[in-house]
Amino acid sequence: MTPGAIRLAAEAAEQKSAEVTDWGARIAWVIGLLLFIAFVYWLMRQGWKWRGALQSSLPELPAAPGGLPEHRLALTGRYHGSTTAGQWLDRIVAHGLGVRSRVELTLTDEGLEVVRPGATDFFVPAAQLRGARLDKGIAGKVLTEGGLLVVTWAHGDTLIDSGFRSDRAAEHAAWVEAINHMNTSTTTEGAAR
Repeated sequence: MTPGAIRLAAEAAEQKSAEVTDWGARIAWVIGLLLFIAFVYWLMRQGWKWRGALQSSLPELPAAPGGLPEHRLALTGRYHGSTTAGQWLDRIVAHGLGVRSRVELTLTDEGLEVVRPGATDFFVPAAQLRGARLDKGIAGKVLTEGGLLVVTWAHGDTLIDSGFRSDRAAEHAAWVEAINHMNTSTTTEGAAR
């Protein structure tokens, strides 16, 4: 090595690199971001509570009566939420209807039993069932066309659409047919009296 190269190497080694990070400013930005995220979460929670308060006039959900007859159909899958009938984005959160969960559906001659582990179970009497259809979305959950079983039922003065997705989506058509046939039978029997 030449003396000039040695001198340049020595000068380079003596130079101290500048601080890359200003830790105080970085910590302040991280704390600010965390506070912003917490504030947005708090606002979302307040909106959920406010929506529940607006829907407080909705009656309590009926529980399944004891000794239900043998089931017509049963499925396991996911409960995706309930909305005001015909308003697929107007989520109903009162009485736990807004909580997504696993579901076990059982259709009997008495009605539709909805068992949701970790959420409120409920029962829809046969007289309250208004129909079923295949759809693609409910309450912010969008699937492929016909990928969602939507059951329409009356609860108090409110018509409700509840969305379910079976673990085996091919079962949906049988459910639509059974519920719609059940609704027609109930309506016909009621009119004959």
